[in-house]
Amino acid sequence: MITSLKTRLLAPGTPFRIAGGATDLATVKDAPPQSPAVYVFCGTDRSEKDGTTRSKVRQRCTVDISVVIVTTNLSAQHNAAAADDVETLKKFVRGRLLGFVPDGALDPLQHVEGEMQQAIAGTVWFEDVFVTTTWLNED
Repeated sequence: MITSLKTRLLAPGTPFRIAGGATDLATVKDAPPQSPAVYVFCGTDRSEKDGTTRSKVRQRCTVDISVVIVTTNLSAQHNAAAADDVETLKKFVRGRLLGFVPDGALDPLQHVEGEMQQAIAGTVWFEDVFVTTTWLNED
């Protein structure tokens, strides 16, 4: 699922220089090695109770996908340029992901929320959350 999302965000015409997952994001200290960057990972899984009478368990699982956008622009004071840049990047991400069905998903992505994570030294971090569903099946 995550691979198909990163591929979609890095398709020709993308503004992003790099894309990564949760482990890539975990290694970033102050700013990514290239900017703008996008990091995509599963944030939360919520499973429903299996309501069937089959012998094997099958649960519908709601998956929150986090998309962290990081951009750096030092051309204005107080992170103003980077904050303007992140608005353009948010529009791109939402346009590419809203309604997209990632590999392994049942439903098209829907936007849940977005939140500024931090703005420091000309670097802005913004997290968007999307939701889809999958099946969990007993082997």
